[in-house]
This record gives sequence, C-alpha cells and structure tokens, in this order.
Amino acid sequence: MEFSSKLLENAVNQIAQLPGIGKRTALRLALHLLKLPKENTSHLTKALNDLREQINFCTSCHNLSDVPLCEICSNPGRDDSLLCVVEDIRDVIAIENTGQFKGYYHVLGGIISPIDGIGPKDLNLDSLEQKVKQGKLKEIIFALSATMEADTTNFYIYKILAPYEIKTSAIARGIPVGDELEYTDEVTLGRSILKRVPYENSIADK
Repeated sequence: MEFSSKLLENAVNQIAQLPGIGKRTALRLALHLLKLPKENTSHLTKALNDLREQINFCTSCHNLSDVPLCEICSNPGRDDSLLCVVEDIRDVIAIENTGQFKGYYHVLGGIISPIDGIGPKDLNLDSLEQKVKQGKLKEIIFALSATMEADTTNFYIYKILAPYEIKTSAIARGIPVGDELEYTDEVTLGRSILKRVPYENSIADK
C-alpha cells in the first residue's frame, strides 16, 4: 500500500496494530478522523491517554476499574456467598448484561495455555484461594469459555480448591464448544448461569 503522506502512513500503521483491523480498515478510520473537527480527535486522544495512564485493577476481583475497589465489589447488595470465576473483563460485562447473576466475580487475567507461554503462576490464583480460605463463600462458579484451555484451567482450579470442600459448579453447556463467552447471546448465557451444574458432573460429561 503506497501513501502520499508519511503522517498518514504512520497513523495507518498504528491503527492496524489493533486486533481485527487490517491496513484497509485502518486507512478508512484514519481518513474518517481527518474529516472530523479537531476537537473530536483531541477528545479521542485524551480518552485513550487517560485509559492508559489512569486505569486501575480492582484490589478484590482484578476487574478494570477507575478506583481501587470496583463498583461491583463495593456493592453491599450483592450475594457474598457466590463467586463467579471468569477469564477477563469482557466476560464480566457479558454476564452482567444478562442480569441473572448477583454475586461477585474473580477475574483470572487469562487461562492456562502452554502454547502461549501462560501457566498457573501468570493467573490470579493465589488471591482466589485466599478468598476461599476466608470461609464466606458457599459456591464457586466456573464461567470460562468452552475451549480446551479453559477446561484445563477449570480443572486446575478445582484441584486447588478440593481441600476446602467448597461447592464448585460450571455454567451449563448451552454455549457451543470452542465459543468465547463474550460472543454468546445474553439469553443463552443467562440460562447457562441459572442452570449451572456441579463441576464434577461437567467432568463426567467429557
């Protein structure tokens, strides 16, 4: 792709680094930004800079947050006996959109994937075990995507928590195998949360 402007080429190359965006889409976005009033692009630049410089991880659940303790964890009206284990913030958003879960979350920050060089030590597992040790939780819900890596992660956590004799469950398999949680429609995901099954049963089904 030939460019008449190095400034345009640089902008396109930077935009094209975003997931799912190729050079042609990046070019369309860059040209669109050029058509906008300057204050619009200034607002976009400020929003991205603020996001990068000011965003926090919740000290309790590891979700992204503007403050040390996110809105969900600071909400006393939620059920503190239920904890939903998810891969990342996109899954929290997806489950919250169903309106079917009223407990708290624990964001792992990834899943075990040897191919990608991600092991148990790279995940937020120590803090998860500490929450279980406190004795308030009655049930841990595994709400990871229906992939082999996610199943491996579920089983690893299950083995860690086994000595504590806490109830563990997994979301019902209304989600097609191989699908990411964030792309599942809200009705299906909501039903999967409500119709969750004991984790031991989900192992037996495989």
